[in-house]
Amino acid sequence: MTTSPFRRIDQKLFAQVAAEARQHPRLRLNHNFHREQDPVQRFLNVLQTGTYVRPHRHRRNDSGTGFECFLVLQGAIGLLLFNTEGEIQQQLHLNANGPTHGVEVAEDQFHTLVALETDSVIFELRQGPYQPTQDKDFLCRFPQEGTEEAAAQEAHWRDLLSGSTLA
Repeated sequence: MTTSPFRRIDQKLFAQVAAEARQHPRLRLNHNFHREQDPVQRFLNVLQTGTYVRPHRHRRNDSGTGFECFLVLQGAIGLLLFNTEGEIQQQLHLNANGPTHGVEVAEDQFHTLVALETDSVIFELRQGPYQPTQDKDFLCRFPQEGTEEAAAQEAHWRDLLSGSTLA
């Protein structure tokens, strides 16, 4: 069997992963193009409205390697940046139809993503390899995933971002 020299990133793939994400308890799902040990992580992250991404930051041993790059390919995502006390410092709309399609978040920056449209698809790029014990540093004042408090927090953020006119 011959392996293809490329992998399609197309509407068929978006629809497949979105359908799986709708059935997933977290209402989101990654489709990895990398292997866990690869030096660069690249993947689709499909988010459904209602998914809760607990505010976190990425810290790595090597300076400059904790960045995350997001590019919205379908739908719309709200990005919230927090200070260390958990106060919102900035909010940004990322939308496949523009004007802002993506952003690179600096290492050590607390952030969260909020799905503003069903079947939102983002392409993520970050430094690998994946290190489970160091991958995320969560802001403690925010609820754990899967709780009623987390669902209420996500709904609050979605309302905040839906009422915003920031581009």
